[in-house]
Amino acid sequence: MSDNSLRLVWVYPDLLSTYGDQGNALVVERRARQRGLNVERYDVRSDQPVPTSGDIYLIGGGEDRPQRLAAERLRRDGNLHRAASNGAIIFSVCAGYQILGHEFINDLGQREPGLGLLDVISTRGEGERCVGDVLADIDAPLGLPQLTGFENHQGITHLGPSAKPFAHVRLGKGNGTGDGTEGAYNDTVFGTYMHGPVLARNPQIADLLLKLALDVNALPPTDDRWYEALRAERIAAATQPA
Repeated sequence: MSDNSLRLVWVYPDLLSTYGDQGNALVVERRARQRGLNVERYDVRSDQPVPTSGDIYLIGGGEDRPQRLAAERLRRDGNLHRAASNGAIIFSVCAGYQILGHEFINDLGQREPGLGLLDVISTRGEGERCVGDVLADIDAPLGLPQLTGFENHQGITHLGPSAKPFAHVRLGKGNGTGDGTEGAYNDTVFGTYMHGPVLARNPQIADLLLKLALDVNALPPTDDRWYEALRAERIAAATQPA
């Protein structure tokens, strides 16, 4: 952060932006501006270098082939690693989440190296896809209310010893391992399977990213009535009997 400006980087929207995940960038940008921050937003396509000077990086979901292409280009580029080393905040969804791990299964059925920014390994499940609403309790140290989202993935993600579960599911499959975990995080890098877009459903996560980038414990309040109405609607819909 410098001069009250936030540098927000949306990584590879041409490859990784399914299920409205670009909405996450819109939410972070809006909530930053509501707090009086000047936002410099960079939408970085896959044929462009990722800038290393960003404060918050957002990565969305994508289909299998675009995921492989994104992983290849991010490994070759190397700048997301450099940004993380500089203390940048990274928030990833679904395919982006898998890319940040050590490896995942690509569209060719092969083990594809990830970036190793999260201590997770993703495999491909043999059963039905994990599809549907998710309700989850976020990891207690993060201090946020119940999460709501939507998952659609075949992957199963196993957490290593240095990765903490982002949340524990009440409804949904989450990481698909059967232990109730959903997503993973370390100090500055976050991954989740939740779409929605997840930051529109859970603006408190966007605020968490802003607080980490600003290195503050609290933000000025904003009018959250629209967000809370959406949250209440989605939680009610998920908990209604079929």
